[in-house]
Amino acid sequence: MSGVRGVQPDALDGFRDVQRLAYACAEAVAAQLRPGMTERDAARAMREWAVERGVRDWFHLPFAWFGDRTAFVGFKIPTQFFPTHRRLEAGMPFILDLAPIHRGFTADIGYSGCLGPNPVHDRLLADLRDHRDLILREVRERRSLQRIYEDVDRLMARQGYTNRHRAYPFGVIAHKVDRVKEHRWSPHIAGFGTQSLRGLAKDALHGHREGWSPLWSPYRMSDHPPQPGLWAVEPHLGFRGTGAKFEEILVVTEDDAFWLDDELPHVKRWQETDKGAAA
Repeated sequence: MSGVRGVQPDALDGFRDVQRLAYACAEAVAAQLRPGMTERDAARAMREWAVERGVRDWFHLPFAWFGDRTAFVGFKIPTQFFPTHRRLEAGMPFILDLAPIHRGFTADIGYSGCLGPNPVHDRLLADLRDHRDLILREVRERRSLQRIYEDVDRLMARQGYTNRHRAYPFGVIAHKVDRVKEHRWSPHIAGFGTQSLRGLAKDALHGHREGWSPLWSPYRMSDHPPQPGLWAVEPHLGFRGTGAKFEEILVVTEDDAFWLDDELPHVKRWQETDKGAAA
């Protein structure tokens, strides 16, 4: 397997560990969610859980979205992404999103769940599998990131869904993640860690000179082959007032690509479905 530009092979273990830590955090908090809890309650619980386990810095602080906010209904300005006093109800979907930095390694994950049975949400989660497969296949084919983005859009349309990651700043479906130097004091700006923002800005400047962008968007700045490195990828499906996504690290090498880890909740869910169908 070819090396990843700028990342030592043994460093992948560090990224894998922090990604698993982040998913463990989301699963622990999801198990605690009850009717009446607010998005702010969930975000606070994720932050406290992570800090208790040694997290001192963040790419971004935890987000939580409940109900139709999982599909970003009515979102027009960046401040609408921040946790609110929206209360969870039975049968309501939720998304927990956190991006911790631990021991200098960064992860950015999204966990979709529902408080009780919800067939529409189940269908969304199942159909995300096709997007994970498509993205990996086309990155391996070295297609333009802009073209892959468009193919994800077309797949969503065939499935009957709308693209909700387009509502994110710059419409990104993914962004690069890197190692970050650890400091005792780690300030934040609008919920994002200043160290990570500086790293992203440095990548953007470097990439501009070489003809690539650290933000995977639908625009011309992403009309280039996949850049080697680690990418946090988050296809986000919406159907009326319900949204669902996963977010995990895709490793891109000079001549290949692979998902960093298959031991993740959404992947295990699909594997269990396969086992049930085969039984």
